[in-house]
Amino acid sequence: MQAEKFSYFKVFLLGFGFFGISVIWSVYNSYVPVFLKELGLASWLVGFIMTIDNIFAVVLLPYLGVLSDVTRTRIGRRKPYILLGAPPAALTFALIPFFRAELLPMMAVIVVMNLSMALFRSPVIAFMPDITPSEKRSQANGIINFMGGVGSLLAYFVGSLLYKMNPTYPFVASGVILLLASLLVILLVDEPEEFKVKEAGGPSFTEVLRKTFRQSFRELADNLKLAFTDPDKSLLFMLSSIFLWFIGYNAIETFFTSYAKWYMGLDEATGSFILGFVALGFLIFSLPAGFIGAKLGRRRTMTLGLLLLVSLLAGVHLAALSITGSVLVYTVEALFFLGGFAWALVNVNSLPTVVDMTTREKLGAYTGLYYFASQSAAILAPPIAGLFIDLLGYPTLMPYSIAFLLLSAVTLQFVRKGEARKGF
Repeated sequence: MQAEKFSYFKVFLLGFGFFGISVIWSVYNSYVPVFLKELGLASWLVGFIMTIDNIFAVVLLPYLGVLSDVTRTRIGRRKPYILLGAPPAALTFALIPFFRAELLPMMAVIVVMNLSMALFRSPVIAFMPDITPSEKRSQANGIINFMGGVGSLLAYFVGSLLYKMNPTYPFVASGVILLLASLLVILLVDEPEEFKVKEAGGPSFTEVLRKTFRQSFRELADNLKLAFTDPDKSLLFMLSSIFLWFIGYNAIETFFTSYAKWYMGLDEATGSFILGFVALGFLIFSLPAGFIGAKLGRRRTMTLGLLLLVSLLAGVHLAALSITGSVLVYTVEALFFLGGFAWALVNVNSLPTVVDMTTREKLGAYTGLYYFASQSAAILAPPIAGLFIDLLGYPTLMPYSIAFLLLSAVTLQFVRKGEARKGF
């Protein structure tokens, strides 16, 4: 990739894909756990249901990352998966609240929605390094995470107002936003020409589909094996850190609105509004986080973010124990706002660290490996956190997250690769 082909504006347009995805997941994580809990389910079971997307991700994302690497169409190698997954995801997501009083119909639309989202998540993520040289990837990841932050901000703040008007409104609006955002990416972000046309005499897409299924899991096994056999174990420690910090962070994402409703004494819309301050802090700081990562170094920047996040969650825990009323709300909003700063330092620099441990030909595969680690954590985090809540109550939520974030900061110190490289 030549440096002159890089465009920040092109990355900004690609960010609309992340914008739409973030809107969907922010609304989903805010209200679906409450819908499920109101049906009388145990918290551990609510947590398990909330991992359906992550189960699909672990199974499909490594495959779809590799498949999109070898796909060649007139519109490129990533866009066909957006066209395949976004429309059914948007439709089924909009239907969720209409079945909130009936478990089986609601589960049916949840499963189809999660499967559809999984079809295009890895290709969308791998799209960024396709159009970005190595030395710009932290900055570019900052841009697309900025757009994701805008999406989350919209979902939490505007979504909470829509929810108070009618619980169906944020779901329908989010489905429409996902469709429009995906359409913008399809129409306005051009893929590199080398990925557009299948070579003459090459295999058919059906053949590629069949071979890639075997290849993807073989590559996943090979990549995981490399993580254990590499002399300095950088990939292993990086994947371990990703796994651990997502165990900690996903528990907050899944259960905070329930924590606010049944422990802090607030309604779920207010809990979602409070979560919006994480999105606001992330939004403001996602762009600087990429440049800080490039200047200070990605590992140091992520470590700083993790330690700051631990301190802030400890503050939330103490506030919930000792403060009530509006003072508690304002305090947690302020702490979550700063938490968005901290999470940006971690999240913006993590994917570039992983993809800069490999070659350009395997960007999709390593993107899938990144998501294998994060989604594996997300499968375990909600049911385990839910079990702690069932056994010991909601006060365990913050200490649970803090413990895993601290462990991730420790393993991160053993990462020796993944900083920016020239000409990649």
